[in-house]
Amino acid sequence: MKKILASTVALLMAAPSFASTDYVSAIEKLVAGGLKAEIAAPVVLAAIREQNAQHAALDQAAVDAMDLQWRAEIKAGDGPMIQETMANAISAYLKDVQAKHGGLVTEIFVMDHLGLNVGQSERTSDYWQGDEAKFQKSYGAGPSALFVDDVEFDESTQTMQSQASFTLVDPATGAAIGAVTVGFNVDLLVQ
Repeated sequence: MKKILASTVALLMAAPSFASTDYVSAIEKLVAGGLKAEIAAPVVLAAIREQNAQHAALDQAAVDAMDLQWRAEIKAGDGPMIQETMANAISAYLKDVQAKHGGLVTEIFVMDHLGLNVGQSERTSDYWQGDEAKFQKSYGAGPSALFVDDVEFDESTQTMQSQASFTLVDPATGAAIGAVTVGFNVDLLVQ
């Protein structure tokens, strides 16, 4: 209860600065100014292609089962699915990208064509993003889509953040192959 109250107070105290700041424009400039290209590195695109091939025949029941397993492991504090994902090459790369941005970037997670996590810099509460706006308004909206979400207090990062989600494309074909969500610390963004 104290955590919720503190979060609410922090949000209410910060609200005027977010309302008067065009954080969406700042995020769009960061994404277009190099972050999108940095995230669309060969290691990332190769991992998405590989997972898309592995998941080509998955039905919704299998997707739901994977998401339930991930959530159970999160609740338990760890597990083999989390360990495998957090230890893969794409997650290592995303952790480096996040670190390079000195606190401005709070999290990065890459999704396949179904919205399942491929790699991430921080643990996510769920494994399947396909039912959320971050996936539907990026991958679901086509190759050039960019969706910037509202500012919220993020419990996992303990920051006021906005998330930008955009489609990742195969450079050879221009086809959408996955999506990425990047969390931004809005307090640092507006300084």
